[in-house]
Amino acid sequence: MGVMRRASVWPAMALRVLTLNIWNRNGPWEERLGAIRSWIGEHQPDLVGLQEVLHPRDPQLGIDQARQIADGFGYHVAFGSAWELGGIEFGNAVLSRWPIRRSEHFILPNENADESRCLVFAEIAAPFADVPFFVTHLNWRFDEGHIREKQVRAIAEHVARLAPRDGFPPILVGDFNAEPDADEVRFLRGRCSLGGTSVHFADAFGWAGEGPGVTFARRNVFAAPLREPDRRIDYIFVRGPDQHGRGEPLSASVVMDEPIQGVFASDHFGVFATLRSEPEP
Repeated sequence: MGVMRRASVWPAMALRVLTLNIWNRNGPWEERLGAIRSWIGEHQPDLVGLQEVLHPRDPQLGIDQARQIADGFGYHVAFGSAWELGGIEFGNAVLSRWPIRRSEHFILPNENADESRCLVFAEIAAPFADVPFFVTHLNWRFDEGHIREKQVRAIAEHVARLAPRDGFPPILVGDFNAEPDADEVRFLRGRCSLGGTSVHFADAFGWAGEGPGVTFARRNVFAAPLREPDRRIDYIFVRGPDQHGRGEPLSASVVMDEPIQGVFASDHFGVFATLRSEPEP
């Protein structure tokens, strides 16, 4: 399927990043797919992190959601599975404007909970640098903060191993199922230590966004039935900026937060950020 694309209006130094939990195939998937693709076609993110993605081991078994979303845009695709049932895998995906040199995925600690989560890593061959890009999705229950704490520690260890300090700052995106003041998110933001370790990632919306940044809201008809409070649980993080200013959040916003032709893209809203890709002049 061919897609018309408008010319980019973003500065050449800006790396455009989107994260969205696509809610697998719940609700009216075909209509939601159209809404997701409409937004991507208009705003042209360079890197996309998707969560709750269904992927068939055998194309005869079902729809490959990441490739459906990517179709016609020229994206390279990588997928990592958190679990599988009947030949259908559930996990996270990367869409990249540039070639993916390599990709891996890692199962995260779950403390014997009844769900499995993963971290997907892709090394992106961008024209300005090799970009380490990570996509994740943490446990969702309100009382599983202790599990999410172990998950973010594991994520930090994988990022430290796979993204050398002398390279482009690693980007970490996803559905963290935790608000900014939760310890698992505060750990990533450098506001507290866990298990005697600490890290620092810039929260792109916290640095460059405006307002509360709610990404899970009752005004979304797909989220409303859960009767959960409005909150910010989806993030774009970047370790840095580095000493050259690369990775600095230049802008950030909540996106896909209005219906297209009467349909919301997902039960989550997305987060879109531009990050500095070139050294400061």
